[in-house]
Amino acid sequence: MSRPVDEYVEAEVHRLLTEHPDLAEQGLILHRREGTLLVQGEVESPYRRDQIHRLISQRFPDVRIECDIGVIRAQAPVDAEEL
Repeated sequence: MSRPVDEYVEAEVHRLLTEHPDLAEQGLILHRREGTLLVQGEVESPYRRDQIHRLISQRFPDVRIECDIGVIRAQAPVDAEEL
């Protein structure tokens, strides 16, 4: 049985994302849609995206979670910047 996704669940997940010592993730947006909590935003690596999904799923196993988290392609500069 799925737990209803209400503003309290949304707040708990938001708190987990921002206060967890391994995450401290503030750039993600949460939406409640048709009994599902949608997590959107961008992170720096696929590992971090998977870590976020895993932690939310472990902490809230009875909540349907959908992650739409992209990975930012940030790389070190190859050439010197001309000013």
